[in-house]
Amino acid sequence: MADAAIAGVPASRPRLDSFWVVPPLLILAALFFYPLSLIVREALGGNEAFTLSHFSEVLSSRRFLDGLYNTIIIATCATAGCIVLGFVLSLVIAFVPFRGAKSVARLIDTFIALPTFLVTLAFTFIYGSAGLLNVSLIRLFGFDLPPVDFLYSQWGVILAETTVYTPFVMRPLLATFSQIDQAQIEVASSLGAKPLRIIRQIILPAALPALVAGGSLCLLLTVNEFGIVLFIGAKDVITLPMLIYSKAIQEFDYTTACVIAVVNVALSLSLYTLYRLIIAHFGGNRAGVV
Repeated sequence: MADAAIAGVPASRPRLDSFWVVPPLLILAALFFYPLSLIVREALGGNEAFTLSHFSEVLSSRRFLDGLYNTIIIATCATAGCIVLGFVLSLVIAFVPFRGAKSVARLIDTFIALPTFLVTLAFTFIYGSAGLLNVSLIRLFGFDLPPVDFLYSQWGVILAETTVYTPFVMRPLLATFSQIDQAQIEVASSLGAKPLRIIRQIILPAALPALVAGGSLCLLLTVNEFGIVLFIGAKDVITLPMLIYSKAIQEFDYTTACVIAVVNVALSLSLYTLYRLIIAHFGGNRAGVV
């Protein structure tokens, strides 16, 4: 009887554990899978017969191709800016001794929690047509028009996204730099190695997993960025999220919006899969992700 009781415990535990899987699946089905299925259904014909004609029509349109091109260019340039700026700033914080370095590192975590529109609002106050910089230049040199107008172009969006998402690169980098053995740097320096050589041969190889992981995360986030582009108001900069908003909210063309949304979701899932593969390849600790 004792053996039967012991043998019955493992058999009942899997059934009890599997019960707790049901509530999360129901929540996901109601909040994610069902709305997503409605979007896919509308993109494939809605209440009519199944068809791929909407995809062929939208994907071949000039406006979609321009939106896809702008999305890729902005995301790639912003990610590259985040990697370069994040690496330089992390080097300074981690290896250049100055008072308040730990406070600056903690401030980075706080900056991640801030909404993206705050940065674009600050940029508008500084670089906008009626911003501090343009007003000062007009008063000094008597310009008829604001001389600084990059904010409302593609470069303004790239600069804003670089500013917002650089901490996502710095955070894993700082975690990786804290694991580097300082003795290696001291030995290399005592043997006459210059700072650039130390960075190239010691620090950069150790930081590469964190750079790749942080960069891939920034690429995923910038591809889906909507608030920055909308708040800046760059009329000639149409990305896929902006195109979905325009088609659904302004033009009430829900079918086209759903087609673009499906493409955007597929692109996002591909980038997220790439991010997870990078984390799995390098390992969470080496990539600065725990």
